[in-house]
Order: sequence, then structure tokens, then C-alpha cells
Amino acid sequence: MTLLVQASMSLSTRSTLLLPKRLLTLHSFSCKMSSDSPPLTHSLALPSQLAAEPVQIVAAPNVSSSQFRMAIDSSLFKQWLKNMESETGILRDGSLYLKRVLIQGVDMFGKRIGFLKFEADVIDKETGKKVPGIVFARGPAVAVLILLESVGKSYAVLTEQVRVPVGRIILELPAGMLDDDKGDFLGTAIREVEEETGISLKQEDMVDLTAFLDQSTGCRMFPSPGGCDEELSLYLYRGQVDKEIIERLQGKETGIREHGELIKVRVLPYEKLWRMTADAKVLTAVALYEMAKREGLLPPLKT
Repeated sequence: MTLLVQASMSLSTRSTLLLPKRLLTLHSFSCKMSSDSPPLTHSLALPSQLAAEPVQIVAAPNVSSSQFRMAIDSSLFKQWLKNMESETGILRDGSLYLKRVLIQGVDMFGKRIGFLKFEADVIDKETGKKVPGIVFARGPAVAVLILLESVGKSYAVLTEQVRVPVGRIILELPAGMLDDDKGDFLGTAIREVEEETGISLKQEDMVDLTAFLDQSTGCRMFPSPGGCDEELSLYLYRGQVDKEIIERLQGKETGIREHGELIKVRVLPYEKLWRMTADAKVLTAVALYEMAKREGLLPPLKT
């Protein structure tokens, strides 16, 4: 297999995977300003709660009027509402209802909202009590397990990144958030791999590991559903390379410095991978890969 090692590296196989289409039931909602409400308060009528009082959306004192409107109109907030009313949503059977949402914080990524923090008052009708409803919304993301075969051994390509929230340097899979509302998970995965590792992949060589999950799961992985809405699609790439490629990748500095990305590429023997990091993306991808391999679901590795 011939590889070009320049600003990026081209790795490809000929394996393909046809991903099943998922049918989602999505409901629209209405949002309007109430003339009787104080500033920065909106009312919202959900299809599942048409017989109930409208949901009150309120801004915290630190949230500006422009941020408040952007938050309500954002894909993050709209998708959260759609999830609430989906076939597996918590409002579906009528035992719970959404009473109030307090928008607490808005973090911008350029011209779009990157992170949205809010608290939702979801009430259990039987007890009248609130269920835990603090939400850190960041939307969908992707990660890629890259396995390279070289001289009879399998290696995993990871990124070493500074993670301020945990105060540590973490070994992770190449990963990233979707940049827009178009839902291009596979394209985002390929772009993030190239940005973070310098490796250029082809769509036909990628295997969607989360597509093997039961359809009832939405074929996505939720790393921290107790506080965050993030849903991950996990992909697999397998290829064969010369030992020289492994050596060139090891310790390579990548990432977009202007975006604060301080990334180094780390290559580990695959057999040691599951013990070398606490990254949930790595551990989940390994589990999905091993189970899919055991059940014969993976396409053959071609040279």
C-alpha cells in the first residue's frame, strides 16, 4: 500500500459499509412573545402538552436579549425539545410535563452557539415533584477509532489533548462537534481526523460502529446523559501501513492553534489501548469494535 506523507497522510482501503437510514419522528413547536410577560420571557406550546399551560422560557439576569433569542432559535434547544417529544422521549406518555426552562448561559463559537446551559422544570404528575433537569447542551459529535496494521501488529492512533474541565492531559480518539445543522456526521469525522492527526481518510473506508446498536437507541452513544445532551457517532477505520508511517505519526503536533488546540498524536499498540486511557469514547469504541468483530458484522480488511 503506497502512502503519501506530506502535510497530511492518505490512508485508504476498499472496504465499504452501507449505513441504514433512520426514520425520526419530529414535532414542530411554536414560540411567541407574550405581551403580558416581563422582558426576556417567552411562552412555548408543545404538541404533547397542548391541554396544559404553555411552557415558560425565562432568561437569567446575565443573559442578554440577543443571547436569549438566539438560544430559543438554536438547533441545540430545538433538538432537545424534539428529543423530549420523540417516540422514546420523556414527555411521550404524559406522566411527566415540562413547566419552565431557565436559560442560564450562552457560549458563542464565532457566530453560532457552541454551548448552551439551562435548567428545565420537568414535573412528575404523580408526585408533583421535579426530576433532575440541569442541562449542558452541546449537540452531536463524532469520534474515530483508527487501527493501523503494521508488521503483524495493530496500532491505535490517539490524540493527546489538554482538557481544562478535568485539569488533565487526556489520550482520546480524534473527535469533534458538528459545525452546523446539516447533520454531516461522516464528513465531520473525516475532517476532524485530518485536522487532529494529519491523516486523510475516504468515506467508503469508514465503518459506523454505532450503527450496529439497536434502532431504539437512535444509533448514537450518550457519554454523560445525566447532565449533557451530547450524542456521539463512533466510526472505525482500519488500514495497513509501513512501519515508517507509525514512526512519523508518533508525537506529531497538530490541531488549529488559533482555536486553542494543543494536540499531539500518540500511537499505542491496540492490545494495550483499553488500559491506557479513561476516555469514554475510546473505551466505548473498543467495546463496540470487539463485539461487532465477534459477531462477524465488520467488513473484511482489504489490502
